[in-house]
Amino acid sequence: MSSPPPLPGSARPADVVNEEIRALVAGAGGWLYGETRQRYEVLRDEWTVATAAERGDIVEAA
Repeated sequence: MSSPPPLPGSARPADVVNEEIRALVAGAGGWLYGETRQRYEVLRDEWTVATAAERGDIVEAA
């Protein structure tokens, strides 16, 4: 089972988020529907922010 999204202000490293994305996709057999798709989208957005932070990029909130 995947972990809940982090609280605002806390950030996980991009590689940790990436591993969770990989596990989610593998567990779904590569097909993302419903709640699995929603979870993927949350993780994707978290990974984008984490990657930008690690690179020193500035990311504006959506």
